[in-house]
Amino acid sequence: MNRISVRGVAVASATAVTAVGAVVGAASGSAQPTQQVADVAGSATLLADIPSGAQAQTISDNIGKQADAQQADATAAAQKAAAEAARVKAAQTAKAKADSEKAAAAAKAAAKARADAQAAASRASTRATITQSYSPGSVQALAASIIGNTTQFQCFSQIVTRESGWDYTATNAGSGAYGLVQALPGDKMASVASDWRTNPATQIKWGLGYMNSRYGSPCDAWSFWQAHSWY
Repeated sequence: MNRISVRGVAVASATAVTAVGAVVGAASGSAQPTQQVADVAGSATLLADIPSGAQAQTISDNIGKQADAQQADATAAAQKAAAEAARVKAAQTAKAKADSEKAAAAAKAAAKARADAQAAASRASTRATITQSYSPGSVQALAASIIGNTTQFQCFSQIVTRESGWDYTATNAGSGAYGLVQALPGDKMASVASDWRTNPATQIKWGLGYMNSRYGSPCDAWSFWQAHSWY
């Protein structure tokens, strides 16, 4: 490719002017014709270095293409950087959300654990108080006095012994049945009195009423229990 230089163009122009002056001088009979001829030859060489119009257009087009390519590369790089920044931000947002949800779940679990612990402590305290108030023997004596009939009491006792062992705070971990006669749910016994959790007399009265209404008597309930292991 022919070189382009502002200095070269300026020299070529000056040389061309000199060449013209030489021709004019020769025509007018001026001195130093040889030097002027040499200048004309040099001017011709420099003028040959100047690109033609088509070559200049090609050079300009190439420069434009290079500029377009550079601009395209810069745009692609900017888009890639923006996409990466968006990805990083999205990841950070997702992590922050996950951390927040994890912290909330942990706080909820801790609160539930505290509540469960407090409830268990309360039940244990109540159970301890009740146990101190009644012994199995005293509960059996209480049942005998409420039922009256010795035979029916014996049948009632057979069922209660197998259902709760005469523990009026007995709770079935699977079903939630509660008390001497394992009422399910336990709050059924509230139909007799609201102290059904802590008063064995309330449980005995409810159990006796249940056996009488469903089977006819404690002994009929005991017969059913022997055949099915439940009543």
